[in-house]
Amino acid sequence: MDEPSATSSPALLSIQEIERHVREVPDFPSPGISFKDITPLIEDGPAFHAAVDRAAAATAGIDYDRVLSAEARGFVFGTALAYRARKGLILARKPGKLPRETISASYDLEYGSNTLHVHADSIREGTRVLVVDDLLATGGTARAMCQLVENAGGVVAGVAFLVELTFLNGRERLAPYPVTSLLTYDA
Repeated sequence: MDEPSATSSPALLSIQEIERHVREVPDFPSPGISFKDITPLIEDGPAFHAAVDRAAAATAGIDYDRVLSAEARGFVFGTALAYRARKGLILARKPGKLPRETISASYDLEYGSNTLHVHADSIREGTRVLVVDDLLATGGTARAMCQLVENAGGVVAGVAFLVELTFLNGRERLAPYPVTSLLTYDA
């Protein structure tokens, strides 16, 4: 069966149909973690298209100048949303990955810690930034990205995720920023 062309407008998949493409992987990356694998969603053209369209609609009311996303899966959705909104994309990367002067913020994960860097000149004073990532768990990565924006003199316009694990209360760590999530899991 042929996939719809980029110029056609196929019917938008429901949230439930999009959610069917997220696979749960027990004990990854360590015992006790139930990993939400979004790669089947990204691999399926219509599901990926619908997820990006729905995320774009959910963030359409947010006034922002640029999108900030963290590697690696965050880049997938951040790039797609920036493209749809005709906005620039700022890359948040792990140490040693960016060639120019950087600023950084460290954070804790549910299974470790890390540091993110952005180019020091990527976020100018007053720039309104939409922070985008694939998943909100404890909120550490997103909080670090918000710190990067504010440390550079920018304004966090909102924070958007494909998936939110509500039982880990990451949204609380992101107060007072407006948070948008497409798919939520309570357990």
